[in-house]
Amino acid sequence: MTNLPLALRTALEAEVPFSTLAVVTEQQARDGTVKTLFRTHDGHPVEAVLMRYRDGRRSVCVSSQSGCPLTCTFCATGAMTFGRNLTASEIVDQALHFRRSVPLNHLVFMGMGEPLMNLDGVLGATRRMPAIGITHRRTTISTVGWMPGLSRFVEDVAEPIRLALSLHAADPALRSELMPVNDRYPLADVVALCRTHWERTNRRVFVEYVMLAGVNDAPAQARLLAELLGRDAFKVNLIPYNPTGKYGGSSREAIATFKAELDRAHVPATVRLTRGRDIAAACGQLAAVPRARAPEPVSS
Repeated sequence: MTNLPLALRTALEAEVPFSTLAVVTEQQARDGTVKTLFRTHDGHPVEAVLMRYRDGRRSVCVSSQSGCPLTCTFCATGAMTFGRNLTASEIVDQALHFRRSVPLNHLVFMGMGEPLMNLDGVLGATRRMPAIGITHRRTTISTVGWMPGLSRFVEDVAEPIRLALSLHAADPALRSELMPVNDRYPLADVVALCRTHWERTNRRVFVEYVMLAGVNDAPAQARLLAELLGRDAFKVNLIPYNPTGKYGGSSREAIATFKAELDRAHVPATVRLTRGRDIAAACGQLAAVPRARAPEPVSS
């Protein structure tokens, strides 16, 4: 901005930060996924991920909190010390960091934190995203079923933002073991509210289901999931488990068998493509500490 006096430019540089976030480290995976570790002005760590796809999608996965207080047992973020909610500006700046190098067209709130515990910050950021090329229809907010925020989202949000439910077990007792929030907000109530969202908007709710070997991947559990969801209001994304230290991932055969049960019940289901696993950038792996690249797989 050379049209401004030098003294004013110097004052702006000192007093008006270019971003609310400072970059600490950045890693690139073999598949082109990029993960960036930021710190807020008061020192809290935040991670965000850029995912590139062959069909032209450029999707950014952003965080809504530093850490997460809900301690889902399969998620590395839940093992962190919870910091705080992020401001709308701090969320937008995660997307802007990647937007400076590549056009973006999709955004998911599937990074660190429970977005519906920070609904004001999340909506404040989401409503700014069309200005950088990400429409509301290409924005997805994920929740574990935090009912106060979910109720507000279903009742008050007019924009066509997509909703995703992090479910992971249709049996309430097992879900409580995996996700302690289920004791506070029972699954049946959460699913009923998600169904209300579909009835009001005619937009299916995405269901995220991480596949844990010998834990939640049996055919009987697929049938229970189908019974819970029905065939109209939901679409299931089966997520191969990305190692965080506690569980083993389901085999391809187990995932295929589970999906076949859902297909038989006419519940729409897909298997999610894993991105960025070798730099701990995949679903459930964000923990805001730099980690070494995973070794190349050994061919048999």
